[in-house]
Amino acid sequence: MLKKSLVAMSISAAFFAQAQDVSVIRNTVDVYSGSPSVGSAKFNAMAGSNGALGGDANSLLTNPAGLGVAISGEVSGTLSIMSNKNTSSYAGASYGYNINKADLGNVGAVMTFQLMTESAWKFINIGVNYSNQSIENYIETPGNSNLIYDFDATNSASFGRHAYDRYGYLSKTSVGVGANYNNNLYIGAGLNFLNSSIDQSDTAIFNSLSTGGSEYFSKQNTPFYERGNGFSASLGVIGKLSPNFRLGAALETPMFWNIDRSYNFYNDPIYGDDIAVENRKFTSPLKATVSAAFIASKSFALNVDYSLGLTKPKYKEYGDAEAELNDFFKEDYKNLSELKIGAEYRIKQFRLRGGYAYTSSPFDALTVSRYTDSGDVTDQSYNNLILNDRNALSFGVGYDFKSFYIDASYQNISSKYSNPFLRGVVDPSNNIESGYYSPNYLISSDAFAVSDVKNVRNNFFLTFGWKF
Repeated sequence: MLKKSLVAMSISAAFFAQAQDVSVIRNTVDVYSGSPSVGSAKFNAMAGSNGALGGDANSLLTNPAGLGVAISGEVSGTLSIMSNKNTSSYAGASYGYNINKADLGNVGAVMTFQLMTESAWKFINIGVNYSNQSIENYIETPGNSNLIYDFDATNSASFGRHAYDRYGYLSKTSVGVGANYNNNLYIGAGLNFLNSSIDQSDTAIFNSLSTGGSEYFSKQNTPFYERGNGFSASLGVIGKLSPNFRLGAALETPMFWNIDRSYNFYNDPIYGDDIAVENRKFTSPLKATVSAAFIASKSFALNVDYSLGLTKPKYKEYGDAEAELNDFFKEDYKNLSELKIGAEYRIKQFRLRGGYAYTSSPFDALTVSRYTDSGDVTDQSYNNLILNDRNALSFGVGYDFKSFYIDASYQNISSKYSNPFLRGVVDPSNNIESGYYSPNYLISSDAFAVSDVKNVRNNFFLTFGWKF
């Protein structure tokens, strides 16, 4: 095994990318800077908006002070059925692919301890929450017959197809404590333990112009595998302004990740084809959330959460790779903001819920060299490169059987972004290619192909719970 470090190269003043760095950038924001947002069916139906309402273990996903709102013990389990469809359009053609995944999405429990004293402290409650979500993602892009590579003097090929494939999961286990002071002030704290698994590949197909045959190529430093564990802590407070209004605030520390990774590399001048291993340390942004809730009566409640990243993603620098990534995030990353609105209406034992969430784009406008549909190369600026903003709509129903309850919800998440791929050039410092490889050829280019991707996620959740 050889310990290697990725060397990032600049395309323009605005955008760094080399080898797998587009994937590294995407995973940095999409996986390691986020956290599982799968809660109970009630939580998901209300778009994850509960920062000033609280009352159950899902408070640990937003504001741990919500644990202090609970007045009875509760245990729940949630089945998630998640559908993720990407449609990638390029050079006048489109490919769509759908992934369906069923899993245990959430388990939560709260134990309440009523303080039988004359003190103003009414309850001390303990909560545990487990949240799990699939991060599987597959983007297949059609080819372009005008995009021609000359492998040698007698063999030319046209671009046939590209596939970006990611398997894995992201899970978060949280434990916390919340307290109720005089039924007007609630405080809480939580500890969060995260685990991740990513198996990712990047392949391209080229078609021979002379024989019509097709050949598969793997990108340098792919497939790659990452196993990570992280830790964060959170603090929160909720205050009643009146019987009908509440305000909440929470702060979650950065997630401190330890990531073990391995990847394939090809045609190294010394080692040839081999596998490298390395370790990375990563710190996600510090996040703050403010919340407001309006509780008109026991029949209706409305909650609004606004979250903002206060710092930027950062890798511990072992070499040029991490330094270049940090430069990219320092210059071109925008602090993420998220708005969530959720409401619940009760009709006797029935529950009706709905919500909306918006997450901002993580990057400023980025300029890259790209292939046009005719095969020429030009520079173009994108305001939605790699990832973009997301909109989520949700609704759900529930029924309370006194001690037992059952909830169901549906969630639709949509996003459109520009997907760069197919670039790879020679690194002059070590003469190692970062392009696409087969056993017989290598493909090297200094420009991206860029497709338009529409991502739609349709998720269903079913929760069974018991109050005691």
